[in-house]
Amino acid sequence: MRTKKKPDFKRVDYHRHKKLRRSSWRRPRGRHNKTRLHKKGKFLSPSIGYGNDASLRGLHPSGYREVLVHNVKELENVDPSVEAVRIAAGVGKKKRLQIVERAKELDIKVLNPPAEA
Repeated sequence: MRTKKKPDFKRVDYHRHKKLRRSSWRRPRGRHNKTRLHKKGKFLSPSIGYGNDASLRGLHPSGYREVLVHNVKELENVDPSVEAVRIAAGVGKKKRLQIVERAKELDIKVLNPPAEA
């Protein structure tokens, strides 16, 4: 199953003001705002209907569930068929290389391998 394709939710009047083009979506709040009233042909607003299925929520784009790993021992609890590993930011270079090496033996996907690996 794949995640749904969602439209680009643009901020109201983003085309009129250059500074709004980079900004994220903000809820329209004006009294006569057509987007707030969900008029046809106006900007789309995020709503619960755009959400993914519960089974797909929280998945990495590769389709695996992410598991944060701090050392080599934590790799033993990972299921390679449904889970992929992300090495924690505080892990040093030497231990990172050890984790990647052990993950290769266990056939586990590493989402953020070091450049040397």
